[in-house]
Amino acid sequence: MIVTVGNTKGGVGKTTLAVQIALARALAGRDVWLIDGDRQGTSQTAVAIRAEADRKPGMACSQYPDGPVLRAQVQQQGRKFDDIIIDAGGRDSTALRAALVLSDVLLVPFQPRSVDVWALADIASLVEEARSVRDGLEAYAILNCADPGTASADNADAAAALADHPQLTHLDAPIRRRKAFANAVGQGLSVEEYHPRDSKACDELATLMKMVFTR
Repeated sequence: MIVTVGNTKGGVGKTTLAVQIALARALAGRDVWLIDGDRQGTSQTAVAIRAEADRKPGMACSQYPDGPVLRAQVQQQGRKFDDIIIDAGGRDSTALRAALVLSDVLLVPFQPRSVDVWALADIASLVEEARSVRDGLEAYAILNCADPGTASADNADAAAALADHPQLTHLDAPIRRRKAFANAVGQGLSVEEYHPRDSKACDELATLMKMVFTR
């Protein structure tokens, strides 16, 4: 399966989410290729830190911020892997557009803030364009760095705003604002490997993985 974690809005936590998803699949025994489509190369840095620490399992990671190169490499090498996770976006880039055409699933992380909700119109438009080229793209919006607790009005209002963007389906598997996610990625780890263990963070990631990969 090819899954892109992307948004035209920066600062939504897409890299942390992409790395966590890729590591969760690798820990489940899948052969995973993580593609960093961002020129900052943060995903690639996290995997490099993991490799330097000799953590197992290892994971393939490549950086392709150029859309035509990303597309060509996935078409040429994609069959070697069970899953491909693409970290793309932060802006409307050629890498994000190429990833949308290649992917089976798009996850659009957004935070419960007005500026993030307003920006969903841009990625929704790109989804519509991608679907005009390739059928079958499933696009889900997921609250990331959501407010703690289950009764947050901001979380509920942000999720409700998705009704204005029918191109995106709300995936009810919020990832809340927890230090464990950022700290784990900073060490090249999954939250399942990170100590002290945050059981709530692990449960949230497990729920997301189940919803995305057991459809």
